[in-house]
Amino acid sequence: MATLTYVGFHAVFVAPPLLVLASVTASAHDKTQSVVRVIPAAATLVLALAYTTPWDNYLIHRGVWWYGDGTVAGRLWLAPLEEYLFVLLQPIVTTLWLGLISKAFPERRQTVVMSRRDRLGGVVAGLAVGAIGVAMLTQSTTFYMGAILSWAAPVLALQWAVGWRQLLARWRLVVISVALPALYFAGADRIAIEYEVWTIAEQYTTGLTVGGLPIEEGLFFFVTTLFVVQGLVLYPWVIKRWRA
Repeated sequence: MATLTYVGFHAVFVAPPLLVLASVTASAHDKTQSVVRVIPAAATLVLALAYTTPWDNYLIHRGVWWYGDGTVAGRLWLAPLEEYLFVLLQPIVTTLWLGLISKAFPERRQTVVMSRRDRLGGVVAGLAVGAIGVAMLTQSTTFYMGAILSWAAPVLALQWAVGWRQLLARWRLVVISVALPALYFAGADRIAIEYEVWTIAEQYTTGLTVGGLPIEEGLFFFVTTLFVVQGLVLYPWVIKRWRA
């Protein structure tokens, strides 16, 4: 079996869609929306790196996953340098994809209002995800899934509290914007696992797979893509409400 490194993973699976999406975006006639998205997109990258780094390094320390010999170029703390790069590039790919398809799903003129009760409901829903995650942390076979859910819960609670009704109103855009990047990166992850760029510990997973991919990995890509899409969909709506 040919050797695949983490740098090679970026070259084969991350760079091509990034370059294609960036090229199509740059050639679009209407560049106004692309410029408008720069601020929230940049904020997303900073938040993604800051929020993911401690969690990622802890799970590496715990032995939830590890990397094959000679597959990484270097490390910062416990995580490979390429991992930090992926944390930045995945949201960029998702942002570009969202920008390209958003015109096909224009926002309706109806006014979406979030009451205090709605906001409380969003918080409760996010906390419920966290409670499930914390419960899963108590068993080794569900530890990785629990780590994902408990880590995702604060972000989901915040986003849902801010505007779950707006996300529901634009559910078609959210679903399609999340589905393709999540499925694509999950598929790429499956190949990386097969080539032993990284290995997921059986001890901390349920053993359930889809097409050979641990369901925990699929959940991770779904959640991280959801973070980005929900944040970018909510941003213009929140700004519009503030200005009003």
